[in-house]
Amino acid sequence: MIEKEKINFEKTVVVGVVTQSQSEEKLTEYLDELEFLTFTAGGEVVKRFWQKMDKPNPKTFLGTGKMDEIALYCKENDISTVIFDDELSPSQQKNISKVILDAKILDRTNLILDIFAQRAETSYARTQVELAQCQYLLPRLSGLWTHLERQKGGIGMRGPGETEIETDRRIVRDRISLLKEKIKIIDKQQSVQRGNRGAMVRVALVGYTNVGKSTLMNVISKSEVFVENKLFATLDTTVRKVVIGNLPFLLSDTVGFIRKLPTQLIESFKSTLDEVREADLLLHIVDISHPDFEDHIASVNQILMDIKSNNKPVIMVFNKIDAYKHLTIDEDDLITEKTTKHYTLDEWKQTWMSNVGAENALFISAIEKENFEEFRERIYEKVREIHVTRFPYNKFLYPDFKDIVVE
Repeated sequence: MIEKEKINFEKTVVVGVVTQSQSEEKLTEYLDELEFLTFTAGGEVVKRFWQKMDKPNPKTFLGTGKMDEIALYCKENDISTVIFDDELSPSQQKNISKVILDAKILDRTNLILDIFAQRAETSYARTQVELAQCQYLLPRLSGLWTHLERQKGGIGMRGPGETEIETDRRIVRDRISLLKEKIKIIDKQQSVQRGNRGAMVRVALVGYTNVGKSTLMNVISKSEVFVENKLFATLDTTVRKVVIGNLPFLLSDTVGFIRKLPTQLIESFKSTLDEVREADLLLHIVDISHPDFEDHIASVNQILMDIKSNNKPVIMVFNKIDAYKHLTIDEDDLITEKTTKHYTLDEWKQTWMSNVGAENALFISAIEKENFEEFRERIYEKVREIHVTRFPYNKFLYPDFKDIVVE
């Protein structure tokens, strides 16, 4: 089955740059993630190209020599797609296409938009993705009509390129306006739906993509949210009523975040992110088995700040402890310096993860249900605290977690 799938994968190379602000180690992390994104989109990365520069070339991103090397490799190895780790400007994309003639030129933003287009299941999600794609496409339309540059006029050929480009721009602008109006209508409907849920406490799962939010959602709510070991498996927000003990609340699973998240997606997925904005409590899910999970935490916190949701109560939930494997250093090894990459799980628990407040950090396995009773108890306590504040006369209806029978 795996071999059969590989036949259909597009042969792809990925490209990055080491600059003063981006080290080689950091680039490797980004290219690892870009490779996973490519796999999610249906591609197979066969080679990586990178170059050290003070800053990316404003014309071709990399130097001309490196670009010629990539072009030759693509031609000799039947590469169908070249993906750049950073967003390319319209002029860069156009200039690169003139050098690499035998492959499609994509950037990280284009790739993420393509994945979202594949994953969108509902009409609302498809509308959001199409809006983001149109906003990305609009300044790049000129590159689609480069074939007209070779037509130097003549009878019936005076100015067709400009006419075609302007026509397409007008069509895309009209489409953007139409999609924005459609989303505005759906946003109002979504707002009414959220209002109809009453004053129940709302809890939202947030976190980096592919950290196990949907798996946790299924375990807590006993529902069947789609789960897959790929990036952005969940695009549509799922809301479920959950009861722990005798305390009901609403739990929502949201779209995963990612580093260098395209601004077009943040804008078009505004309503989806409204579930986060209107939540009373955030469960920040972290994949502790991922080597870059600290960067993931920082990326999620930055996006929460961007959408003005960084001041909400948060429980840090470090998931996948069953998959966590730490590197060990021989006690007699005096050369290798022990870093955070060599920490055991117990050592991690002694760091800032627990110091943010003993009540605000949990270590669980959603699949194995390890430490799950502690997890349920912590959620119950936090939701009860919010509920009692909202309905002070009902505080005696909700006893301590240890005094009740958990469903």
